[in-house]
Amino acid sequence: MKIAYSPCPNDTFVFHAWAAGLIPGAPRLDVTYADIDITNGLSEGTDGPEIMKISYAALPWTHPDYALLPCGGALGRGCGPLVLTAGAPAAAGLPDPARLSGKTVAVPSERSTAYLLFRLWAARHVPGGVGRILVMPFNQIMPAVQRGDIDAGLVIHEARFTYPQYGLSLLQDLGSWWEQDTGLPIPLGAIIAKRTLDLEAVAGWIRASVDYAWANPEASREYVMSHAQELSPEVAKSHIDLYVNSFTRDLGADGFAAVNALLGRAAAEGLVPEARVASLQQQLQSGTNAV
Repeated sequence: MKIAYSPCPNDTFVFHAWAAGLIPGAPRLDVTYADIDITNGLSEGTDGPEIMKISYAALPWTHPDYALLPCGGALGRGCGPLVLTAGAPAAAGLPDPARLSGKTVAVPSERSTAYLLFRLWAARHVPGGVGRILVMPFNQIMPAVQRGDIDAGLVIHEARFTYPQYGLSLLQDLGSWWEQDTGLPIPLGAIIAKRTLDLEAVAGWIRASVDYAWANPEASREYVMSHAQELSPEVAKSHIDLYVNSFTRDLGADGFAAVNALLGRAAAEGLVPEARVASLQQQLQSGTNAV
């Protein structure tokens, strides 16, 4: 069975047991390690792998052959994307979003949840809007801000722990803004699977892999670190602790409500196809796994 997920510690931690053949009855996996910007694009057609990790923000463009699974993804609290700038924080200690007016901001993907949250936030808080959006691989964003090539960067993943090493300052924690505004967790990465599969069985294998990872946290260490893109073990562990949580095992009512709220707000702002979101919302409200 073909699957695509990122080499980030949370994904490799979650899927290690299945990928290593440790889940009884689960088929062997043919794994492709791909940035979420790549899988977001693959999800729009029918030639992609049978199972994929994508952004929740990409669901309105996902091909009807794929269904959303209620497990394996990344939602949570205190784990949202960050908007970073160079230099010291604002003198008053209160960053001024107006500093982004007319500026160039790098983002990791045009269809990422991070960028969708940024657009929702900027529409309220950046007068006149930003000047230019530049799509850039997420691991190149902080060095570009540090060099002054761009005015600000939208970062994800382990950048939450490492940005001070680049001499950068936090302008806005979009996760904190979202949580304060909605009271809901942040829906970041989703797991989708082709409808031709036994979706209940696939969800069961994913949950078994999550359970194994939690019960045997050292078992995946070598696998996680071999794909961790030069992260230290401490940062990799912090990454896992932040992004692998109860929502990873089961979206639950709060998880479905968070996805519903994100897509509903985006549709109301004209940022995603409204008709497609209306169909998605009916399914999300009922807690089904069909996209």
